[in-house]
Amino acid sequence: MSRASGYDRHITIFSPEGRLHQVEYAYQAVKKNQNITSVALRGQDCVVGVTQKKVPDKLMDKDFVTHLFNITPNIGCLMTGMTPDARALVYRAREIAYKFKDTNGYEMPVHYLALKLANIGQVYTQHAYMRPYGVSTMLYSMDEEKGPSLFQIDPAGMFMGYKACAAGTKDQEAINALEKVLKKKDLQLTETETIQQAIGCLQAVLGMDFKASDIEVGIVSKKRKGFTRLSEEEVDSHLTAIAEKD
Repeated sequence: MSRASGYDRHITIFSPEGRLHQVEYAYQAVKKNQNITSVALRGQDCVVGVTQKKVPDKLMDKDFVTHLFNITPNIGCLMTGMTPDARALVYRAREIAYKFKDTNGYEMPVHYLALKLANIGQVYTQHAYMRPYGVSTMLYSMDEEKGPSLFQIDPAGMFMGYKACAAGTKDQEAINALEKVLKKKDLQLTETETIQQAIGCLQAVLGMDFKASDIEVGIVSKKRKGFTRLSEEEVDSHLTAIAEKD
């Protein structure tokens, strides 16, 4: 009914059911554009983000295909959705973060950066000459006051702090799997355990065994300086440990 009436033609017009169809389509862009799934899990003293790595063309250099970005040396970002939009939003986030540091003399807290990016996303749902970014953003950092912090920002400008979150094609299945992980009372989410639970969760959801080159893992931890990506060798050792557990 709404589509036939043309309510999905403009981003700024509500349908009679109170929906903004173009914004809902932006959520579909996150799910369907790259056909990948990402998960992030907060441990006791770390946050781990895991996403699929798909090289779309055999002639492409795989080192240039990534969904993990540094915003500052200590704030990591996992983008799921349209790659050009992800890159544009990352550059905006870096600009905001470095202006904050220049003005205030200390690094921008991750929760404040999440708020600023959410504000940009929200404004883009109000103007007819703009479209929302077709990406779901996960920001994570070791906050000086709050410890390990994980935030997710969606295309509509909604942002929340999470213990664990997921985005992409099979996001709902991944959320269900992460809930099961967090329900385990006797589970101590140390750095190693958090990495293996996050990778295992993604493997279970997608129903496949990964090779080290199939996934990217980004981590912030008390033991490590700033945001780091795990090398293929490190990922491989974790995959071996997961296989031995099973």
